[in-house]
Amino acid sequence: MTDPIADYLTRVRNAIMAKHKIVEIPASNIKKEMTKLLYDKGYILSYKFEDDSKQGIIKIALKYHPKSKVPAIRHLKRVSRPGLRKYVSTTEIPRVLNGLGIAILSTSHGVITDKEARTQSVGGEVLCYIY
Repeated sequence: MTDPIADYLTRVRNAIMAKHKIVEIPASNIKKEMTKLLYDKGYILSYKFEDDSKQGIIKIALKYHPKSKVPAIRHLKRVSRPGLRKYVSTTEIPRVLNGLGIAILSTSHGVITDKEARTQSVGGEVLCYIY
């Protein structure tokens, strides 16, 4: 696998389209941080990190509206990819859906959202957009 973050987003996207409640993803440190951000921002219901003999597994419980069954995550888009990295400075940090969505950035301060990057005045690599 050449792009583990794209694999992470694709697994979540496919699980949402198939209306699954739980999705399992191979773990890595950056994927764990992205999962924590999704939980903190209310896009997923819960998560659990499990260790197996290899790299571990992330189990994510997806969030849906109770009556209409509409998922909390409507769109996932990978921005920076191995063939074309996308770096931004503090003044160029994108706003997703005019602030309704989030952009996840990998910075020198760790994996943070676009709003946190603006308050900390730090730029970095734009990993993905979620709304």
